[in-house]
Amino acid sequence: MFTGLIESIGTVERLDEAPAGRRLRVRTDISRELQQGESIAVNGVCLTAVAADAAAFAADVSPETLRVTTIGALGIGSRVNLERSLRADARLGGHFVLGHVDATSRVTAFEAQGDSWWLELELPAALAAWVVHKGSIAVDGISLTVASLRGDRMGIQIIPFTREHTTLADRKPGDRVNLEADIIGKYAARLAELSRGPAAR
Repeated sequence: MFTGLIESIGTVERLDEAPAGRRLRVRTDISRELQQGESIAVNGVCLTAVAADAAAFAADVSPETLRVTTIGALGIGSRVNLERSLRADARLGGHFVLGHVDATSRVTAFEAQGDSWWLELELPAALAAWVVHKGSIAVDGISLTVASLRGDRMGIQIIPFTREHTTLADRKPGDRVNLEADIIGKYAARLAELSRGPAAR
């Protein structure tokens, strides 16, 4: 489990194709603290560190993960958001993030508004029931608050600190990002569905 509070920005330094998918090597200052087998979120995707040294860690990415997330589009030199899994005794500062991407989305606008920025994204129909105004959503692993909902679009206000300390500084209209809806909203929607009986399923 994660919080959506990004610890570090890593850089992809190697990509190796394999029958089981792809091995990703990411350079980061937190790699020296990683243990083999530990979970780490890479742009919001929960991966397992299969090797780590003082400079970088490696993680294997399955074909399915490459297909349904933006991890498959990463190249050498790509910057990625990184967060280690949440410790049981740690303060929860963001929201509950599992690292299980629900869908990818396209950036439709990213504009400066004074010192802040306005990020607009497509809202996939499959996620619409789980996304609420002022609710939480993870965008490339970043815990953010939904500021507006208009049809198939959602808007998010980005403060300078968040833009400067995540890969949002690299984003532009047309880019694709990973989305994970709030797990509490998913459970609430599922309970509502079940309460309507078999005919609603």
